[in-house]
Amino acid sequence: MTGRLARLDAELDSPWIEWWRELRATLALSGPLVFSQLASIAITATDVVMMGWLGPSFLAAGALASSLFFPLHHFGAGVVSAVMPMAAQAAGARDFRGVRRSVRQGLWVALILALVFAAFLWHSRAILIALGQTEAMADLAELYLEVILWSFAPIFWFMVLRCLVTVHARARAIAIVTFLAVGLNGLGNYALMFGHFGFPRLELAGAAISSVVVESFMCLALLIYISWHREFRRYTLLIRLWRADWPRFLEILRLGMPMGLAALAETTMFAAAAILIGWLGTAELAAHAVALQCAATAFMISLGISLAVTTRVGLAAGAGDRAGVGRAGWIGFGLGVVFMSISACVFWFAAPFLVGLFLDSTIPANLPVIELAVSYLAVAAVFQLVDGTQVVCVGALRGLKDTKVPMVFALAGYWCAGLPLAYILGFPLGWRGEGVWSGLAIGLAVVAVSAVWRFHRRERWMPASAPT
Repeated sequence: MTGRLARLDAELDSPWIEWWRELRATLALSGPLVFSQLASIAITATDVVMMGWLGPSFLAAGALASSLFFPLHHFGAGVVSAVMPMAAQAAGARDFRGVRRSVRQGLWVALILALVFAAFLWHSRAILIALGQTEAMADLAELYLEVILWSFAPIFWFMVLRCLVTVHARARAIAIVTFLAVGLNGLGNYALMFGHFGFPRLELAGAAISSVVVESFMCLALLIYISWHREFRRYTLLIRLWRADWPRFLEILRLGMPMGLAALAETTMFAAAAILIGWLGTAELAAHAVALQCAATAFMISLGISLAVTTRVGLAAGAGDRAGVGRAGWIGFGLGVVFMSISACVFWFAAPFLVGLFLDSTIPANLPVIELAVSYLAVAAVFQLVDGTQVVCVGALRGLKDTKVPMVFALAGYWCAGLPLAYILGFPLGWRGEGVWSGLAIGLAVVAVSAVWRFHRRERWMPASAPT
């Protein structure tokens, strides 16, 4: 019996046990976050499909409106996501007052951003006409944007509240709320866009109203959960919400602005790539849209892992646990590589099947598009590995509140390497669409290698017994 107890003690003291525990904790947190990210993209996909049911002009107007809405959405999401590492480090240091203050000031930042972005989109018609769009298309897009702008506040508030829930490893609530939102969005679109269940037919305006209702539901549901759950009641978030904490407010902006700019750089790189491929023709652009939707769906897995890694690294950093920071970061890196390797194999070996989910191969007119989409997915397979690596490692750096240098990596990788190479490979060298996709993959690879190197240095030189 004494020998067994000694062996058990030795096993519990083994460093591998700590790695195993970290792996389990990261997987437990990643699962609901991945599910919620997939549900979020399902909401967007539902909107696109139902806009297509209205007709080509409505789909085009919706895409045009999205070109203004989503860059602001991604930038704002990046800024308010600074709450996650701040709250995680505070929780790791057992500073629960710091957690509350970070979340409250995050709600302030979210509301201010929502008001600024809404004021910008209120002039969407003039902006679109100034960008060379026809008055008819600008009018149609304006109908959507003048309603959807009201969703900024609940979207950003939900993201701030999501940070609090994730830090306390209660991400299952986020997954449940997002799953319910998928069904609510589909029903809302069906009722308001097409005039079913006694509602008027509002078309694009109906889609926007449905989105505002869904985002408000998600925000309110998570707020009710936080107010009800005993672990979160102690924070009393809405009591004295008006009290300012300017140092923390400014810290959110200091950390969040680089995160927002990095997200904006990536978003605009893909938007510019779509324009480049559009120069090649309609078939190429349609194939690009299909391949990009597949890649974006797979990317949600890495993004969910990245959110979990930001939390786990932040908790360890707040506790001054240098070894824990390393375990959390490298386990997240390993998980990202494993899952994106699986998606890469699917893209390599099942590309015709995936494309067939979007395009009917029995229609002769679709065959050129299908062939192009399959070729793009072959490049996207490599794309998956580097994209998954960069988002997870950047997430680990965010857990250390390291955001400025990763922003520089993003600007250099996406705009100084990725986009120029996409043009050079696609046009002067004649690789066409595959060249554009190869350029994007190289840009992401630059960011991925830089982020891995940066985390290795930060984790190696982090103080052993003091929070960052």
